[in-house]
Amino acid sequence: MPNIKSQEKRDRQAVKRTLKNKVLKTKIKSYKKKFAENIESKNIEAAKTDLSLYFKSLDKAAKKNAVSKNFATNKKSKAARLLNSISQEK
Repeated sequence: MPNIKSQEKRDRQAVKRTLKNKVLKTKIKSYKKKFAENIESKNIEAAKTDLSLYFKSLDKAAKKNAVSKNFATNKKSKAARLLNSISQEK
């Protein structure tokens, strides 16, 4: 238990921030799973829509500092390359 009032406030803020970040990270993971399922089934049209949702969730999390900008960029690049490789096979 902190003795300093400002530290008590920082602890309360950290709990709120952690919950918000967890929601954003969970959305990223769920969109990534949906995208991967569509890639596995080679459903390109559904994969494209899921890719845009995945990108949107990554951008939002990076903007709010839930994940780093480099993390978001790397994940977006990898997902786009995967979709392009599947699209070129057909």
